[in-house]
Amino acid sequence: MATNAEHSASPSMLARADEIQRQIQQLSGRDLQLWSIGILVMLVLAAGISALIFPNVVWSQRVIRIESAYLPQLFFGLISLVLLFNIYLIGQKLTLNNTRRALISELVLNERLESLSLVDPLTQLLNRRALNELIPREVTRANRLGSPLTFMTMDLDGFREINSKFGAAEGNLVLMEFGKMLRATFRGGDLIFRHGGDEFLVVMPETDEEAADAPIQRLFRAVEHWNLNANKRYELSVSWGMAPYVTGSDFADALRAVDRKMYQKKHNLVPVF
Repeated sequence: MATNAEHSASPSMLARADEIQRQIQQLSGRDLQLWSIGILVMLVLAAGISALIFPNVVWSQRVIRIESAYLPQLFFGLISLVLLFNIYLIGQKLTLNNTRRALISELVLNERLESLSLVDPLTQLLNRRALNELIPREVTRANRLGSPLTFMTMDLDGFREINSKFGAAEGNLVLMEFGKMLRATFRGGDLIFRHGGDEFLVVMPETDEEAADAPIQRLFRAVEHWNLNANKRYELSVSWGMAPYVTGSDFADALRAVDRKMYQKKHNLVPVF
C-alpha cells in the first residue's frame, strides 16, 4: 500500500513542478507586456511634452495651434497620467514579483521533497522507493547496450543485538557509519540503497562479478579499520551475496538470486570477510 501511494505521489509532484515552470514563463511574458505598455506610454508622453514645448506643430501641411490658456490643464493632465501609470506599473510589478517568489519557493520545496523522498534520511543512501524507480532504468540500459550489471546485497550481522544491548541511538550510529563506508567504497555511478532495516543493496552498472571483487575487498578493509579504531564493545561484520543480471530477464529474478546467495552464506557459515 505504501509503495503504491509513493508511486501515485511522484507523478503529481512532477506535474506540479511542470505547472509551476509554465506559470513562471507566463509571468515572464507579463513582464514583457508591462515593458511594452511602458514604452508606449513614454512615447505618448513625449508627444504631449513636444506639443507643450512647441505650440505650433506642422503635420501634413496643417497647423495645430494650442492656446496658452490650455497649457496648464495639459501640463497637469500629463503629470496625472504619469502618476497614475507609475502607480499601476509599480502595483503590477509588485504583484508579479510576489507571485514569482511564491512559485519559485514552491518549486524549490517541491524539488526538495522529491529529493528527500528518494533518500534515506539516516544514512543519506537511496531508499526503497528510489530502488523501484532507478533499477528498471539500469536494467533497460543494460538490455539495450548488452553491458554487464551486477547486484550485491548485504546486511549487518548481529544488528538487532546491538540495538537491544546498546540502544537505538547506537544502532543508528552503526547504520550511518556503514553508509559512509559504502559511499566511500563504491563508484559515483553505482547505486547504493538502504531498502530496510540493516539491509543494503548495491547496483553496479557495466561491472561483472570479477570486477566487483575490488570494491568488495575495499569495503571489508574499511570495516576492519572501523573495528580497530572505533573502540566499541562489539565488532561490525557484514554478510553479503552477489549475482549478475541476465540480459532479457526480470530484474526481480536477480534480486531473488542475490538474496538466496546471501542466505546460503549465512546458514552455511561461510566467512564473509
